[in-house]
Amino acid sequence: MMATAEGILQKYWGHSQFRGSQAAVIEALLDGQDVLALLPTGGGKSVCFQVPAMVKEGICVVISPLVALIEDQVQSLKAKGIKAIALTGGIPAKEVDMLLDNCIHGNYKFLYLSPERILNPLVQERLQQMPVNFFAIDEAHCISEWGHDFRPAYRDCVLLRELHPTVPFIALTATATATVTEDILTNLKMSEATVYKDSFRRKNITFSVLHKEAKEQTLRQMLTKTPASAIVYVRSRREAQRLAESLGNHFKGVSYFHGGLSTFEKKERLQDWLKDRLRVIVATNAFGMGVDKANVSLVVHYELPDSLENYYQEAGRAGRNGTEAHAVLVTNAADRERSKKMLQHSLPDMETIKHVYRKLNSYFQIAYQEGQEGQYDLNLTHFCEQYSLSPNKTFAAIKVLDQNGILSLQDRATEFTSIYITASKHGLFQWIETHPKMGVLVQQILRTYGGVFDMDTKINLQLLQKKTGTSHQEVHEALVKLSQDGLSEYHFQQHDLRLLFLKPREDDKTIYPIATAVKKLAASKQSKLAAVLRYGQDDSRCRSIQLLEYFGEATNEDCGKCDVCRSRLKSTNTERDLKEAIIAALGKEPKSSRDLVQLLEAPESKVIALLRELLENGILTLNENNCYDLT
Repeated sequence: MMATAEGILQKYWGHSQFRGSQAAVIEALLDGQDVLALLPTGGGKSVCFQVPAMVKEGICVVISPLVALIEDQVQSLKAKGIKAIALTGGIPAKEVDMLLDNCIHGNYKFLYLSPERILNPLVQERLQQMPVNFFAIDEAHCISEWGHDFRPAYRDCVLLRELHPTVPFIALTATATATVTEDILTNLKMSEATVYKDSFRRKNITFSVLHKEAKEQTLRQMLTKTPASAIVYVRSRREAQRLAESLGNHFKGVSYFHGGLSTFEKKERLQDWLKDRLRVIVATNAFGMGVDKANVSLVVHYELPDSLENYYQEAGRAGRNGTEAHAVLVTNAADRERSKKMLQHSLPDMETIKHVYRKLNSYFQIAYQEGQEGQYDLNLTHFCEQYSLSPNKTFAAIKVLDQNGILSLQDRATEFTSIYITASKHGLFQWIETHPKMGVLVQQILRTYGGVFDMDTKINLQLLQKKTGTSHQEVHEALVKLSQDGLSEYHFQQHDLRLLFLKPREDDKTIYPIATAVKKLAASKQSKLAAVLRYGQDDSRCRSIQLLEYFGEATNEDCGKCDVCRSRLKSTNTERDLKEAIIAALGKEPKSSRDLVQLLEAPESKVIALLRELLENGILTLNENNCYDLT
């Protein structure tokens, strides 16, 4: 069977051989064993279940937590000519029925489900009728309350065993500590599973932590030294946009990416980056799906991440082509305090969660004991303004409701845009004569949408943007101007969240059962941030050793490349060598202390101490530009 597996890998994936533990995992699964695969980011986890599913007759049922991840994998399979179906939230019951029928009779090879679907009686009934070859539990760390993306609905995956008791399970994750690994095995009843774990060590990535007050200047220096593709991770949409605009003043090919962009903008920006039309992308953690680019040489975390799991996964997007790459965390004391405050705001108490849940039901006018399977678009800003709510705490409460299976959150921007031209054609063309720059846009609207003089007509801003060669913002502003001048009625609504209610409204009865889970979630998040803070402040041990130990991989082998290892090597140099290097550097031209630290790649504290000594001994002077010079 392995010969067949290799043939399928070559035919559909274009690879001549498997990597790491892939072959061993596939062989065990084809032999009917349960398998837990712990493979690092970029380790090819999906191949571990997709290839054997193609070898055996029947359909592979895949459980995945994110709609974006499901859509990405299904599209990838379809592009290879492989039949796959995604059963996510918001699909009408009749369509669900039809799709499940297709899985039974249509020779489909993959059915992707969100975990919340498992409890649906219709889904369970049809799964029993399907010729299932494997159950694949992707992102399996979501099963554990100590995992960084815990979803209680994932605990229901074990019910699949009752539907097909003899079908093998494969659970996969890239971020599992020893505690999380044990949770996965226990909750999925995989006591006899074969566990495969590839080393999480990424030898071609140099991990570093830089303690800098002037963070943006440090970032610009790194980007100057590294002309290849780079990702800069931040924590908020506002900071992503601000930092990208600031960097754009110094570098070409810089943009930003976050969950508030429209689907069109996300796809466009991702493609620009993948095709090297953008060199630097400043992003929130929404920049994850489809980010499989080989030549990323630098990943910078400009702000502290909320967990080492997320940090290691995001940093692992560097160096996928095997060449030398860098993952850098830039931090300072203010950063640490800000992260602690952000954590407090992201941990809403039960009263806040109940209050937000009630207001959501009021906002969408959901009656008591109704609302299940209802899908709604939400403009978070408008919602918070209407009920005088804090946006940060409200979004945090919605995320808790999502994690606990009360609703499903899709962080997806959508727009509803329409226009009705109330002016006569003669009046409109007179207006164009006095506003010639608007002429191209108005003419394009008239050619594309025939009914705009007769009724309120839905229009597509992205299409108009493409046809007129202008930006999304320019099109919007032009239509606002047309409306303000009394020639049209322009309606523009933007929604940044889509919510699918998974349970009927029962107010306190709906919320009360999650109280214990909320407390455990808070404890887990506090523990994870503490681990990040320790990593950021422990300058005595190799960065790779610290990260590998966190994921349960014991090693005494220093990487020899991180900031700690480099500092240790440099500390063997005598103080006299560094003093002579400072004097030699200043013999060419005056320099600031920051310039000297960067030039000599020496610890800042040592450089400052020696500069003070040289000043006191009259060897140096400090000029009016605050630069050091020889006397």
